Amino acid sequence: MYDYLIVGSGLFGAVFAHEAVWHSKSVLVVEKRAHIGGNIYTENIHGIHVHSYGAHIFHTNNKRVWDFVNNLADFNRFTNSPIANYKGEIYSLPFNMYTFNKIWGVITPEEAREKINSQREAAGITEPHNLEEQAISLVGTDIYEKLIKGYTQKQWGRSCRELPAFIIKRLPVRLKYDNNYFDALYQGIPVNGYTSIIEKLLEGCEVRLSCDYFDHRAELEGLADRVIFTAPIDQYFDYELGTLEYRTLRFEQEILNGTSNFQGNAVVNYTDEDTPYMRIIEHKHFYPGLELDEDLTVITREFSSEWHKGMEAYYPVNDAKNSRLYEAYRELAASRCPNVIFGGRLGEYKYYDMDVVIAKAMELAEKIIA
Repeated sequence: MYDYLIVGSGLFGAVFAHEAVWHSKSVLVVEKRAHIGGNIYTENIHGIHVHSYGAHIFHTNNKRVWDFVNNLADFNRFTNSPIANYKGEIYSLPFNMYTFNKIWGVITPEEAREKINSQREAAGITEPHNLEEQAISLVGTDIYEKLIKGYTQKQWGRSCRELPAFIIKRLPVRLKYDNNYFDALYQGIPVNGYTSIIEKLLEGCEVRLSCDYFDHRAELEGLADRVIFTAPIDQYFDYELGTLEYRTLRFEQEILNGTSNFQGNAVVNYTDEDTPYMRIIEHKHFYPGLELDEDLTVITREFSSEWHKGMEAYYPVNDAKNSRLYEAYRELAASRCPNVIFGGRLGEYKYYDMDVVIAKAMELAEKIIA
């Protein structure tokens, strides 16, 4: 009945669906949630586009991807400049000269570099073997203890000494006075929220919401020539080789009446271990210049916890053990189900930014759609 069955209506599946329909292919999209969009779903609450599953700021150096999304939506000029709250002390993120000045009193980049080097030498680190050593090598002991250690251990649920060094290599460190978190040519958030983008991407597709693929597998498998699968790859095989590890998130949303501005910034990270949540998002700040009710704002507290079967999987734990298990599943998929393509964060068990997800979905479409 269909050329493609797409499992999941998140960014990867929706972009592929769009490209397939453009090539006159018939597409069925099944989504277990009651809404489209996966984790980039945004909901309009009192005129505020609320990021229901955590902050999503679009950023890229890929002009082709930037042009692609701008054909789907108007983007605002939002620049991501989060701040860190450590026991009531406020620090700039990403780590830059404002951060170094407040924590050490240094003025010049050379002074900051000397301070970092001296703390790395004092820690006796030559070749970092774990996240703690990598962090100290990048920013020194003081910043690691205040702004990295507690936040990271809350995020991953384990000691920084047990985490691989590569996790923190994505962290921006700048020896200049620059609070822009993303060093990207293009950055912003769709003015009407991300859901509007997914709606346009899925035009021309049949979409079934509240439809869990695993509850209807026997029926769905015979409906299409090929399957694009964006759910967890180990779940597809009923965890036959073992269970991959993930981190999950929990969100506590609150509508605050009587205040127009709760924290003065879109994202505030809480980096001490005693605060149970990782960060607070105040959604109206994602939309600079938006005229909103002056007596209301919406905030979300974000908590991280260990994942168990039946929970939403957000972040793959890409340590050596899980990477080996993923490779085993990938080989199993290649040998057993050649008509199923696994894509996106969960299908490929890899952390991807949104622009990379789009690029990979477009590349897949170019490769396999005749």
